[in-house]
Amino acid sequence: MVAFVTVLICSNLIGPAKIAQLDLPWLGVVTFGAGVLFFPISYVFGDILTEVYGYARARRVIWAGFAGLGFASFMATVVVALPPAPFWPHQEAYEIAFGNTSRIVAASMLAYFCGEFVNSYVLAKMKVATQGRWLWTRTIGSTIAGEAVDSMLFYPLAFYGAGIIPDDKLPLVMAAQFVTKVGVEIVLTPLTYRIVGFLKRVEQEDHYDRNTDFSPFTLRP
Repeated sequence: MVAFVTVLICSNLIGPAKIAQLDLPWLGVVTFGAGVLFFPISYVFGDILTEVYGYARARRVIWAGFAGLGFASFMATVVVALPPAPFWPHQEAYEIAFGNTSRIVAASMLAYFCGEFVNSYVLAKMKVATQGRWLWTRTIGSTIAGEAVDSMLFYPLAFYGAGIIPDDKLPLVMAAQFVTKVGVEIVLTPLTYRIVGFLKRVEQEDHYDRNTDFSPFTLRP
C-alpha cells in the first residue's frame, strides 16, 4: 500500500510538470508528459493486490491512494498560495511545477478513482473466469480497460476548451498516452509474475472474488 500511494502521488505531482520529447527509431519525434512513464506502475501494484489478496483489500488501498492524492493536492494549493518572502525569487517556478488548476486536479482524481476500480474489477472477474490461469491475460486486459477509462476521462475533463492542448489534438494525445501506459504494463509483466508468485508462496494467499461485493463505496472486507 505504501509503495502504491508513493508511486501515485509522485507520478501525479512530479511527472505532469514536465513535457518530454524523444526522437525514437521508426516512431520519430514523440512528445509526452513525463509522468506517463511511472503512473502505470500504480496499475501494476493494483494488479498484484487484486490477484493475491482480492478486490476488497485492493479497494481499501485504492481509497488510501485517493486520500493521499487529495491531501497532496490540498497541500500544494496551500503552499503555492502562501505569499512568498521578498528575498525568495522562485515563486513563479514553484507555481509552474505545483500550481495545477482545480480543474486538472479534479479531473486527475476522478480519472484515477474510476480507472483503478475498473482495473481491479476486471482483473478479479477475469481471474474467476479463467480459474486462475493465464495471469498475463488479466494483468494486461485489466490495464487496457482501466487505462482506457482513465485517459478518456482525464484529458477531456482537464484540457478540452482550456487552450492548453488544441482540442483537435486531444484524441492523438489520449491515444499516445494510452498506448504508452499499456506498453509499460506489458514490459513489466515478467516482474509482475515474479512478485505475484513470491507473495502467493510466502503469504499462502490466492484469493478468488466469487462472492464479493464490488461496490467501490464500501470498505467492508
